[in-house]
Amino acid sequence: MLLDDTIKLISNELYNAGNEKKPIEPLVSRFPEITINCAYKIQLENVRKRVSEGERIIGKKIGLTSYSMQKLLGVYEPDYGHILNTMVLLKNELSLSTVIQPKAEGEIAFVMKEGIEGPGVTSTDIISATDFVMPAIEIIDSRVRDWKIKIEDTVADNASSAFMLVGTKALPPNEVDMFSTGMVFLKNGEILATAAAAAVMGNPVNAVTWLANKLSEFGAGIKKREIILSGALTAAVDLKENDVVEVAFDRLGAVTLKVTA
Repeated sequence: MLLDDTIKLISNELYNAGNEKKPIEPLVSRFPEITINCAYKIQLENVRKRVSEGERIIGKKIGLTSYSMQKLLGVYEPDYGHILNTMVLLKNELSLSTVIQPKAEGEIAFVMKEGIEGPGVTSTDIISATDFVMPAIEIIDSRVRDWKIKIEDTVADNASSAFMLVGTKALPPNEVDMFSTGMVFLKNGEILATAAAAAVMGNPVNAVTWLANKLSEFGAGIKKREIILSGALTAAVDLKENDVVEVAFDRLGAVTLKVTA
C-alpha cells in the first residue's frame, strides 16, 4: 500500500504529464507496492483536483472489457475512469497538440435517464435506467511513457482516457441488439477491423452493470444524464496527423474523426 503523501505525489506527476504533454516512467516499476485500490485513489485525487479547477464530471468510461486484454494484463475484471466536460470533442477533430500518444477505439455510449447505484444492480436495471445509446469514438492516451503499462498504471491514469466523440444518432437500448450489432472500424478508408457488440463482455450492458456495482465499492454510483462509454469492440488504433478514422454501426450509424496537427 502507498502512503497518502505518495498518492498525492503520483497524482501530481500524472496531472503535470497531461498538462505538459511529457510522459512519466511506469508507476509499477517505481512503486512496486502499488495496488489497484491505491491506483483508484490516485485517479480520484487527480479528478478532484480537476473538478476544483472548474471541470465537471459528466460520465464514466469502462476499459479492459475484452477477456483477451484482461488476460494480457493479468486481471479478472475491467477498470474504469472518469469523463470530464473538457474531454468531449465538440467537432469531429482531434489536435495532436492536446495528446501524447493517442489511439482510437469504437464503442457504444450509454446516456442515462436515471441514476443507479450498486451493489446488486442487474442488466435489466441498466436497460431500464438508460435513455438511449449512441455510436462513439474514444481517444485513449497514456501519460506513461511508450504505453508500458500494467493495470495499476492505467487505473491511476484515469483508465488511459483522453477524449470522446459521439455520433448524431441515438436509439433506445431495447431497439439495439446488444449481442450481434456489428461495427466496422475504418482508417483512411481502409477496413481495419470488424466486430459484434458481444466483444464487450458478451454484451455492453454487462459492462455498464459491472461499473454500477464496482462504483459502489467507493461509495459512488452512475448519475442521471451521465455518459457511459461501455468499452472497445476492437483493438485500439494508433493515430497520426491527417488520419481519418470512422466507426460504423449497424442501425446506430457512424461517427468520423479527423486528426490534425
